[in-house]
Amino acid sequence: MKVKTILVSQPEPKIENSPYFDLQEKQKVKIDFRPFIHVEGVSAKDVRQQKVDLSNYTAIILTSRNSVDHFFRVANEMRFKVPDSMKYFCQSEAVAFYLQKYVVYRKRKIYVGKRSFEDLSPLIKKYKDENFLLPTTDKLKPEVPTTLNALNVKWKEAIFYKTVISDLSDLADVYYDVLVFFSPSGIESLFHNFPDFKQNNTRIAVFGNTTIKAVEAHGLRVDIAAPTPETPSMTMALEKYIEKVNKAK
Repeated sequence: MKVKTILVSQPEPKIENSPYFDLQEKQKVKIDFRPFIHVEGVSAKDVRQQKVDLSNYTAIILTSRNSVDHFFRVANEMRFKVPDSMKYFCQSEAVAFYLQKYVVYRKRKIYVGKRSFEDLSPLIKKYKDENFLLPTTDKLKPEVPTTLNALNVKWKEAIFYKTVISDLSDLADVYYDVLVFFSPSGIESLFHNFPDFKQNNTRIAVFGNTTIKAVEAHGLRVDIAAPTPETPSMTMALEKYIEKVNKAK
């Protein structure tokens, strides 16, 4: 069956040159965006109840833009002035670049990983005498604490924000040829909103092994998977699939 409509379970990209817009134009398909999950901040009071005193930490580990936003939000709510001497360990260049929203980049000690959390571990190990704080979500990937514990550094995990299921009730009677997921939480949201969901002819596209496992655990079929050596991004995987099925007679 040909692909004409796609629903991506994420917010619409804010950049004009997003590959999704290129895909839409090139393949003449309709792509909609809708976050299946969203983030809500935890109050400063709740952070304190986790026995977190921001003045105790000399380094912050930032794994996402959300962790950046919510660390500085909580610091502001606690009336804590983040010292210029604070070290920032950012999982990727994108996170480090986003940090500029809150700090003067050239005046701070910022250390950047390549992409995965494991890439960041040599930098953290190099500064093993620091006291690290990991402001995170309630859905932290298990490899993060495993990696930090293996480094034998002094660190604390604290929940600064939570992943919450979005209300999708307005989509009850809407059909899409392809649904695109990037996390197990997206699959959880699908079944929370639509407990009787049947896949039928809907194609499911997933990014990452943990998402594949979540799809299969619910008895669904994975039709499009990324990353692969041939299709390292979701848009490339979608394009390859669309070209195949839309040209078929």
